[in-house]
Amino acid sequence: MLYKEKNPHGGDIYEGDIRLDFSANTNPFGTPDGVREAVSACLSELHRYPDPYCRRLVSAIAAREGVPEEYVLCGAGAAELIYSYCAAVKPETALELAPTFSEYAMALENTGCRVFRHVLREEEDFAVTERLLSDIREISPNVVFLCDPNNPTGRLTDPAPKIRILETAASVGARVFMDECFIDLSENGKSLVPELSGMPFAAVLKAFTKSFGMAGVRLGYVVCSDRELLHGMSHTVQPWNISVVAQTAGLAALGETGFIEKTRALIRTERPRMEKELLALGVEAFPSDVSFLLFRAAPDLAAALRRQGILIRDCSNFNGLGPGFFRTAVRLPEENDALIEAIRGIRWQRT
Repeated sequence: MLYKEKNPHGGDIYEGDIRLDFSANTNPFGTPDGVREAVSACLSELHRYPDPYCRRLVSAIAAREGVPEEYVLCGAGAAELIYSYCAAVKPETALELAPTFSEYAMALENTGCRVFRHVLREEEDFAVTERLLSDIREISPNVVFLCDPNNPTGRLTDPAPKIRILETAASVGARVFMDECFIDLSENGKSLVPELSGMPFAAVLKAFTKSFGMAGVRLGYVVCSDRELLHGMSHTVQPWNISVVAQTAGLAALGETGFIEKTRALIRTERPRMEKELLALGVEAFPSDVSFLLFRAAPDLAAALRRQGILIRDCSNFNGLGPGFFRTAVRLPEENDALIEAIRGIRWQRT
């Protein structure tokens, strides 16, 4: 738990009267019925220790991803896996994007790593381009951290630059940590997992949090062909880190055929509609390929919405951004309408 420090993330609905949460980018449909039913049915097993090898869950993940079971390591959420990766690799230098998910830098700094940042350009709509290649060559980091699609920008990396980035990282002897936690909810996202057998230097992070609305369960996994790395990561956490509830929920989620496509269909309609509505209000919304939007408005917008019981993500604490940048999740149509109406009713000016 956090202790006497500021929470750097969204989703904190536990203080104040919050009726709508757009600050966390979880599945707008919530948790699938089949997952909730499976969790309820497993309550009689709570007196048992969980399987320390996650045997059934690992087998199911490997089948879903089309990889050997030895490529899969589960963790108590994506965040735990980020920290265990950094603890196992112990890099001296790392390169990340700016802006991007803050836990990479936090985990790296815990190991004494020096973190370099490749700043994405607003005039390029925060796209990851081949400009990154020169930074990789110049810095020659031990690890390159990438988020595809990136958080909080929502942008996928185009296939050609992504291939060049991987090739360049390999040429300087750098590992690549690829966070794909949002890729299932993106349009045309192509996972790196099928290429991992020939890329032992690359590790892919995925989680049930966003795709299956399971943030409260804490379950994620890394896919990598470097078995020694996965063995080292497993040594950084206690052996029962994946609870009975989490393993049961994960197995049930993997059996939810059609749930992800149903979600993508909703996002396909609602994201461009929200972008259009925000632009009509004078808000500067940036292109996105996933289930959330980065936008810029008056710096006090989040506070004004919170007074109405609505949370959006204030992105001023992201490296590469600043006051006036916000992120909103794409939720159900009626919820999105409520957010737009709330913004419309607030007197504010664009920065």
